[in-house]
Amino acid sequence: MPVESDDELQEILGLDTIAVVGCSTTAGKAAHDIPQYMLNQGYDVIPVNPYAEEVFGRRAYDSLADVEEDIDMVDVFRPSEEVPEIVDASLDRDDVDTVWLQLGIRHDEAGERVEEAGKRFVQDKCLKVEHQRLF
Repeated sequence: MPVESDDELQEILGLDTIAVVGCSTTAGKAAHDIPQYMLNQGYDVIPVNPYAEEVFGRRAYDSLADVEEDIDMVDVFRPSEEVPEIVDASLDRDDVDTVWLQLGIRHDEAGERVEEAGKRFVQDKCLKVEHQRLF
């Protein structure tokens, strides 16, 4: 079951480093504004976008596998059909605690794999909305 409880969501939002897959360079897009909000809240936001050199003045990585820093959470701004591949890349890393799919993005089967690997899975929820609601 994906994470639904406020206690567990608060725990997840206590993590520090968020790799944002599909992070956008375009202000006004959710995939730009939500990571920008999280950065402004003190989170270490790592952009993952193969079409950008940098986002928010930070290096953008081509893939999760390329990220050199430890990652606590993978936040996904890609279509639902791309989720299994992103989950594979997340599970290939030992450091990822949580995979979070943004509002409108769902993939139950991939979520089950995340949970079977002992990690947490959130889907169809906005990171910014949940942060504002809980903090």
